[in-house]
Amino acid sequence: MTGPTARPTPPADTSSLPVPPPVPAWRRMRMWAVAHAVDDLYQGLVPACVPYFVLDRGYSYVAASGLTLAAALGSSVPQPFIGVAVDRYRLGRLAPAGLAVAGIGLGLSGPVEPYPAVWLLILLSGLGVAMFHPAAGKAAREAAGDSASAMSFFAAGGSVGFFLAPVLATPALVALGVGATALFIPPAVLMAFVLLRHRPAVSTSGRAAGTGQDRWRPFLVLTGVAVVRSATFFGAVTFIELFWIRHLHSGRGPAGVALTCFLAGGVAGTLLGGRIADRIGMVRTVQLGGLLVVPALIALRLTPGTALPLLFAVLSGLALNIPFAVLVKLGQDYLPSRPGTAAGVTLGLAVSIGGLIAPALGAAAQAYGPQGVFTILCAVPVLALVLGLFLTEPDAAPYRADRD
Repeated sequence: MTGPTARPTPPADTSSLPVPPPVPAWRRMRMWAVAHAVDDLYQGLVPACVPYFVLDRGYSYVAASGLTLAAALGSSVPQPFIGVAVDRYRLGRLAPAGLAVAGIGLGLSGPVEPYPAVWLLILLSGLGVAMFHPAAGKAAREAAGDSASAMSFFAAGGSVGFFLAPVLATPALVALGVGATALFIPPAVLMAFVLLRHRPAVSTSGRAAGTGQDRWRPFLVLTGVAVVRSATFFGAVTFIELFWIRHLHSGRGPAGVALTCFLAGGVAGTLLGGRIADRIGMVRTVQLGGLLVVPALIALRLTPGTALPLLFAVLSGLALNIPFAVLVKLGQDYLPSRPGTAAGVTLGLAVSIGGLIAPALGAAAQAYGPQGVFTILCAVPVLALVLGLFLTEPDAAPYRADRD
């Protein structure tokens, strides 16, 4: 005997169910923004710690610049290759692993005595930064979808980390010496643990949810814009305090305030750039940043006194960073099937190359003073503005946000 045939259950009517509200950009991006801040803290700690290696260990200026070079090499050279690997394979644990390596390498560099060991540890820290950026940039873009404002939170996290580095490091290094770098190991380990426990699911393939054809020509132009922006940023960060002290004849206190104003303006510019891009488009936003930064830097270079130039330090940092998050998002839109590679170049390689150009500006400072450096910096962004004229808008909405 068999029972009566079961009747099929009609599908539930879901048309009357309320549609859940969209997840705010900050809620989607807060974990990656904080992780980016912690990661780039270790990039900022290298220049903050180098003077104390000179003071405490008696390193020559050449040896000290070698530490900066180690960090730049470790973070720049591997990033494109790591980006290719991130696009090809599922490497969900690479971002937390890189974060831990960045913190442990930098943290151990202070207590260790032999110079070769210090150099290798800082190189290792740079490698950790290189491991983090492509993987985190890909995951952050999947969470952001097509929102430039959401990506601006992720990019601003890096600016905040770079901003906090000298603020946190200087008191510790003054009180405890260069061995105080060990105090900065726990933030990296803790944030790496948080990423491992709470990282969002990645796509089942090694690729982000991007569609469309890769467009290498505008991507290479975009890379040029990013390199020019980075060179200007590193030049200003390196010499703005000396500009205040030796050209504007201020004390060390106002000079430190000038650096703080410039970096704070950079954080604000990164967030503002995302909102502007959502309204007028990404290419126009990149062009706008290049257009605004030139008069801001000229005003900073020519304005006398020590107080009024602080306003132009804020405006210069703001204008210079308006394109920052947009460059990251636009690069991934140009290479929709290679978001890790794009992030590795725009967040890593281009930024590090900008840092490698800083020694050339140092030679200019040696010959003409810090005011000569800022005269050069007034002209450098013009190249980015010209390159920006050759950018084109990418395909519409090549990404979706993964919110499952």
